[in-house]
Amino acid sequence: MEQQLQQFKERITAATAHKTALRIKGNGTKDWYGQSLTGEVLDTTAYSGIVAYDPTELVITARSGTTLREIGAALSAKNQMLAFEPPRFDGMATIGGIVASGLSGPRRLAVGAVRDFVLGAVLMDGQGEVLHFGGQVMKNVAGYDVSRLLTGSMGTLGLLLEVSVKVLPRPFAQHTLTFTMSEQDALRQMNEWGGQPLPISATSWHDGALAIRLSGAKAAVEAAIKKMGGNEMPQSEKFWDSLREQSHDFFADTSQGLWRLSLPSVAPQLALPGTQLIEWGGAQRWLKTDADATMIRAAATAAGGHATLFKGGDKSVGVFHPLQPAVARIHRNLKNAFDPAGIFNPGRMYPEF
Repeated sequence: MEQQLQQFKERITAATAHKTALRIKGNGTKDWYGQSLTGEVLDTTAYSGIVAYDPTELVITARSGTTLREIGAALSAKNQMLAFEPPRFDGMATIGGIVASGLSGPRRLAVGAVRDFVLGAVLMDGQGEVLHFGGQVMKNVAGYDVSRLLTGSMGTLGLLLEVSVKVLPRPFAQHTLTFTMSEQDALRQMNEWGGQPLPISATSWHDGALAIRLSGAKAAVEAAIKKMGGNEMPQSEKFWDSLREQSHDFFADTSQGLWRLSLPSVAPQLALPGTQLIEWGGAQRWLKTDADATMIRAAATAAGGHATLFKGGDKSVGVFHPLQPAVARIHRNLKNAFDPAGIFNPGRMYPEF
C-alpha cells in the first residue's frame, strides 16, 4: 500500500503545482449526488482493505476504497453492524464514499448519523501530506474534531485514506408494525411515541401508511407491540432495505426533482405540492416535486430546517441549501487550509469552493 500512497502523493502534488482539478472517485455509486463532476479522476478503489477490527472494542478501521460488502461480511461474522445503516448500493459503496457523503439510513433516528460514529481519519491534503485525526476510541480529541468535520465534506478537503468507525451489535429482536393514518396524524403519533421509552429504531410514512420498526431485547420489543397495537408487516427487512438503498417504489420515478428536507421532527405538515415519504420521526422528509426551489427552501427555512436537491431536477438552483455569509466564510477558510490550490472536487458542494 506504500506504493499506492506514493502514487497518490505524486498525483496530488503535480495537480497542486499545475492547479489541475482532481475528482476523487471510488466505485462511483454516488456520482449523481452533489453538483456537476469535474476534474481528472483520482481512483481510490486500489487502496482498500480492513486495517484493524476488534469486535470487543466495537471499532473497525478500513482504507477508503474498502467496499461495504467486505466490511459488512466481517461485521456479520461477529453479529455486528454499521448502526447508522448507510446505503450500500449492492455492496459496492466504499467506506470513504459513505463518510464523504455523510449519508445515513433508517436507523439514524435511534442511533445517530455517520459523523457520530467516525472516531478517526487519515487524510492526504493538497500538499500531499498525510494527516492523522482522532483515533480508535470515543474520547480522544483535544480541540476541534476534524475527523467528523470530514464527514459530509464531499471530498472537497482532501483525499480520505483511512477511517475508524464505531460499530454496534445487531439487535436480538426486531419487529415492524403498520398503521393506517394521515400525514398529520402520523407526524403527531411519531413524536408522541418518540418521547416514550419504546425501542423504536426506524419510522416511515408514505401514502397513508405508517411503519414503525422496533429493535432491541425480545422482552422490550414484545412489550412495545402490546402497547402500540397495529399490524405486523410481512417481509419487513426488505422494506427497510428498500428505504436504506433508495430502491423503494417512491424513489423510482426520476421525472421530478427529489428533495431531501431536514426539519425538526415536530415541524407541521408542509404546504408544498408533490408527494412525500417521511422518515426519522418526521425529521427527514423526501419530496418529489416540480415546485420552484425558492418555494421549497423558503418552506424548509420557515420550519427550522433546510432542503437539498438530492437527485434529478435542475442543479443550477444549487444542490445544497445556500449558506449564510458567516458559515460560508468558515467553509472557505477550511478549504483554503486543507486545499489552498482548490484541486479536490471543486464545485462539488458549492460553486465557490
